[in-house]
Amino acid sequence: MAEPAGPAPGAVPGYKRLSVIVPVYNERNTLPEIVRRMRNVELPIDLEVVLVDDGSTDGTRALLPQLADSTVHVVKHDRNRGKGAAIRTGLQNATGDAVLIQDADLEYDPDEWPKLLAPLLKGRARVVYGSRFTGERRAMPLSSWLGNRLLVAAANVLYNTTLSDLETGYKLFDRQLLDDLALTADGFDFEPEVTARVLRRRERIYEVPISYTGRDRDEGKSFTWRDGALALWVLAKCRFTQ
Repeated sequence: MAEPAGPAPGAVPGYKRLSVIVPVYNERNTLPEIVRRMRNVELPIDLEVVLVDDGSTDGTRALLPQLADSTVHVVKHDRNRGKGAAIRTGLQNATGDAVLIQDADLEYDPDEWPKLLAPLLKGRARVVYGSRFTGERRAMPLSSWLGNRLLVAAANVLYNTTLSDLETGYKLFDRQLLDDLALTADGFDFEPEVTARVLRRRERIYEVPISYTGRDRDEGKSFTWRDGALALWVLAKCRFTQ
């Protein structure tokens, strides 16, 4: 495994700007509200929001011009390419030295950002995950809970770690580290791929408890058992191949 190339021991990185990448696909009903909440968060560093519309067909695109301003930038895919592809496009258009992934629905509360940022700004870690299983949350369907537990257990065994939440939508990264991971996933397999590549580098993932208000399938939840099977495959593949 490659050794991490982090800051010198005892050094506290001087982060200047947080880039929040928001993959958007058919979120007409929630996007204006999540953008409003993001604008209202008070941060100790500058904020940049990159909305990546991933080929929405429900009228979301008509909302984008009124949401854009000097802080909120809009990028569009001409067709639906998947969450991972949207995140990579967002990264290409982001200028911050810290990068956070934010879903466009209302499952994750931007008021949690300062809690996520604290370990990064203090130099305690270069990767911070918000754990849904250690904070307040709306109860998940049993199938979702079991799927998450299975994936976490597999990751912990394969990578000798003690994560509590692999599929969390709140993942915060040092920009240089994220660029170095050479991610390729196009869909929901972004989540296991980025986690696996971070752990392969022996980087510590710092977890903080977050609140979570999950959606049911009839409210738009789109992660399926097929995505779970793919996630298991990605975890194993990244562990045993270069």
